[in-house]
Amino acid sequence: MAEPIHEVMPGVLHWTARHPSARIESGSHYLVEDGILLDPIAPPEGLEWFDGRRIREILLTNRHHTRSAFELQDRLGVTVRAPQTGMHELPADRVQPYEFGEELRAGIRPHAISETWPDETALEIPGHRAVAIADGVNNYDGLGFFADFLLGDDPEAEKQRLRDGFAKLVTEVEFDHLLFAHGHPIIGDGRERLRRFAAG
Repeated sequence: MAEPIHEVMPGVLHWTARHPSARIESGSHYLVEDGILLDPIAPPEGLEWFDGRRIREILLTNRHHTRSAFELQDRLGVTVRAPQTGMHELPADRVQPYEFGEELRAGIRPHAISETWPDETALEIPGHRAVAIADGVNNYDGLGFFADFLLGDDPEAEKQRLRDGFAKLVTEVEFDHLLFAHGHPIIGDGRERLRRFAAG
């Protein structure tokens, strides 16, 4: 069931909507003071909710998360950015690439997770002590992976590669909160919960 736009921690708004093609509940976030939308999908309130609000940029955590980004780009005249490693499937005239390790607006820094998921990104958001995750892990009924048929020819090996990537992330990045493109945010103990998940 879609969740309306609401604040999950100071300055961070969250909402969900059913993806029109993937048919799964997808999560999006708005960093209010920074004017940044993360993986935006049209909220239950409609795209008009964003009219007149301070939106400076749209960040995608991977190439699959265009969702409502282009409609918002046309409506608001803002830049859309996505990982360089996923640009082969994105229109170059509409999307500006970013590199892993590059410092983006508001000090946000993208981290790679798995070589076999080349544009799978975790966005470190230091101003909120948060990390936003693409598809490598979701949080519907606790932390988990997507179904095995989506994880390639050797799902167990892929899960281990993702666990290794997240284990590296929690070692290298200081954060408290987890924001998901699929699932509910974890506020307060996100790093520890991701550490335990990565450990298997």
